[in-house]
Amino acid sequence: MKALVIGSGGREHALAWKLGQSPKVSKVYVAPGNAGTALDAENVPISEKDFPALIDFCKKNDVELVVVGPEAPLSAGAVDAFAKAGIRAFGPNQKAARIEGSKVFCKEVLNKAFVPTAAAKAFDSAQDAYRYVDEGDEGGFVVKADGLAAGKGVVVASSKAEAKEAIKQIAEDRAFGDAGARFLVEERLTGQEASVLAITDGHTIVTLQPAQDHKAAYDGDKGPNTGGMGAYCPASLVDDEKLHWIEEKVLLPTVVTLNRLDAQFKGVLYAGLMMTPQGPRVLEYNARFGDPECQPLLFRLKTDLVDVIEATIDERLSEIEPLVWDERPAVCVVMASQGYPGSYEKGFPISGLEEAAKLPDVKVFHAGTKLVNQFVCTNGGRVLDVVALGDTVADAKRKAYEAVEKISWQGSWYRTDVADKEIKAVQN
Repeated sequence: MKALVIGSGGREHALAWKLGQSPKVSKVYVAPGNAGTALDAENVPISEKDFPALIDFCKKNDVELVVVGPEAPLSAGAVDAFAKAGIRAFGPNQKAARIEGSKVFCKEVLNKAFVPTAAAKAFDSAQDAYRYVDEGDEGGFVVKADGLAAGKGVVVASSKAEAKEAIKQIAEDRAFGDAGARFLVEERLTGQEASVLAITDGHTIVTLQPAQDHKAAYDGDKGPNTGGMGAYCPASLVDDEKLHWIEEKVLLPTVVTLNRLDAQFKGVLYAGLMMTPQGPRVLEYNARFGDPECQPLLFRLKTDLVDVIEATIDERLSEIEPLVWDERPAVCVVMASQGYPGSYEKGFPISGLEEAAKLPDVKVFHAGTKLVNQFVCTNGGRVLDVVALGDTVADAKRKAYEAVEKISWQGSWYRTDVADKEIKAVQN
């Protein structure tokens, strides 16, 4: 069959690369793609938001399977549009994708499902939120824009003054546009974050191995939140006992509650968790593969992804064999443009990609890149995702950074401590 991946980031490069390994797939297209997807698939110059053009392309080119990567087209109803056109598409429909598209709706689902989460209150008035903060404890707050903000609409505040400034930015200054028309103010939880992704057809849940993302921009988890500066899997922070608890107390009740709300979820349900002293608490849900968690996960997955996707669409996940994983851990390091997650320049030529590609057990997935006169140039904030497998997490980290050090462009930077928490935990 022919397959189409929608999106242009590192997650989409990983998906296209993985689909291309399936014996069932003869051709992979990516719309619009990037310089890396052009190497592992064929790019199609169609916007991820242009559903009529994407559907027309699928019909003219006999595309039988569509995989929607990013959250924006899912929230805009991409899967519904393809289904109406008679094209099989992987991902939640528009109703179910609200679990990510609206932080307020997500919190309502969590509360209805009795899933452990932070106490929160929704607002559409900055003045009401200021009063709420004034009356609250000094222990810290998290302010979240209700809508999609590319992973950056969340501000963790350690004081009332910081919380009020975040409310001002989101609700009054509209730093994230209409995504901040409504917003949440919730209690700040403490602990390490973990990512548990599951594939579900609305009845059966197939949980993937736990991962840990690095949201903060700089070493030591300092600086502003980003879309993710690195990831590794598996993460020992979530052992088998905790993973079973998360399946029973978090994922299953969420899927059941979405069914009750006439929002059956079919696709990747991603729980962002805070591992607090009181146990796991859900920070948020995403309605697709995490980026950059997708990259190390798919680099380790040995099972044919197409088999899993088709079983999800057909609601027969209960029939598939258990997933098979490479036993070696994987570490992903994100290389970014100077200025990210704020403003940054584009168009710098990237050197060293061919040298990095020659290293064993390494794959460089492209995120924000484009071809300019046959040169690979920067075209985004997060530019490359360098993934490596190793016998241990420390070994995987060493290989990933060996590849990173071969790659450069003007203003390139990256965190140097990806997976250090895991290495320290394993050593202890």
